[in-house]
Amino acid sequence: PSMQIPWQQLAPDTVTAILEEFATREGTDYGHEQYTLAQKVSMLRRQLERGDVAVSFDTQTETCSLISLR
Repeated sequence: PSMQIPWQQLAPDTVTAILEEFATREGTDYGHEQYTLAQKVSMLRRQLERGDVAVSFDTQTETCSLISLR
C-alpha cells in the first residue's frame, strides 16, 4: 500500500532530505566508484527530474523511498 508523490509538490528541503536519506541507506549500490553524499544526491536528483525515479510513500510504514520507473 504505497502511493507515488509528485516531487514537484514537495518543499525543496523535503526533496533533498528524501534524496539524502535514500543515498545513505545500507546496500545502496553506486558501482565501484566512491562518491560524496552531495554527488549521490545530485545523481538522484537528475534521475528524479528526468522521470527515471519517483518518490513513493508507504502508508503502512509511513516512510518515503525512491522507486524506479524504468
